[in-house]
Amino acid sequence: MAFLHSVPAGIGPAVRRFGPSLLRLAVGATVLWFLVRRVGAAPFGDGLRAVTWQAVVAAVTLTALTTVCSAWRWRVVARALGVDIGLPAATCAYYRSLFLNSVLPGGVLGDVHRAVTHGRRAGDVARGVRAVAWERLCGQVIQAVITAVVLLTLPSPVRPALPYVLAGVAGVAGCAALVLRGAARSGRSRLTRVARAVATDLRRDLLAPGVWPQLALASVLVVAGHTATFVIAARVAGCTAPLGELVALLMVVQTAVVIPLSIGGWGPREGAAAWAFAAAGLGAATGVTVATLYAVLMLAAVAPGAGLLLGDAAHRRRGPGHSGESRGPDRAPLTMEAVRGLPGCTR
Repeated sequence: MAFLHSVPAGIGPAVRRFGPSLLRLAVGATVLWFLVRRVGAAPFGDGLRAVTWQAVVAAVTLTALTTVCSAWRWRVVARALGVDIGLPAATCAYYRSLFLNSVLPGGVLGDVHRAVTHGRRAGDVARGVRAVAWERLCGQVIQAVITAVVLLTLPSPVRPALPYVLAGVAGVAGCAALVLRGAARSGRSRLTRVARAVATDLRRDLLAPGVWPQLALASVLVVAGHTATFVIAARVAGCTAPLGELVALLMVVQTAVVIPLSIGGWGPREGAAAWAFAAAGLGAATGVTVATLYAVLMLAAVAPGAGLLLGDAAHRRRGPGHSGESRGPDRAPLTMEAVRGLPGCTR
């Protein structure tokens, strides 16, 4: 107890504010350190040297298509929740978030920027944050379903254990649904309000006949585009595995990409690629090379987001009236409360 009294009074708020970010940095750095110890630095260098202009053009083209589909998915969710946004503005905002997710720790701050900025422009920050949170969650759920179907259909190192994994996930999801349903029916606690809001959003908005088919289609197209980019990276890196086996491995890697414990996207992606390729007999070094090349291609593909952010900065210097959108990007700092309201993703 004496030790607890000796801790500075401000340490608690500091831990709550910076702890999650430091944890993400630590996990990402640990994974990269382990990979360098295991396979050396050569696979990372091989991935950088394998970049070709044809691969960059293909990645930029595919990412443009997937970004438009992602923006469409976000617009569908936002309209369902009553905070509409035009497709061109949504696409530009999505490019900004993708770039920020690719260069900032955790892979989620770009989505926070997108959520808070859109919410403030729409006059309802809470709904703006909910729209982005639901959009990302819907995309991840549909990606998980597609991944399960692919891994059950095609040969992969995780196929024998997949039924047990799916059973566990189904059990956890079922328990969570029961808890939310029970909370929504009783009491006035914060959990009750959250449960009722989630139930209302799902029943009245997101599962409406005119909404969920669009969300599903957009998400399928996004997954297809990212998988195609991964296949291109694998082929350019020299991986000659059959296409079906390669797609199954890449779906495993894409599952790790959504884990918000990375350094600008680096860490879990490379670790998952090393494990998956090694388990398939293709070598951990090959997996790291493919993941490194994919990371470089994606960074080039989301570079338009950097240009948009620079344009925002120029508009702010001239004044808010010169912004290309309804108002200039909000200069208010992002809060950790907003971060906690978003599911993690690096894309």
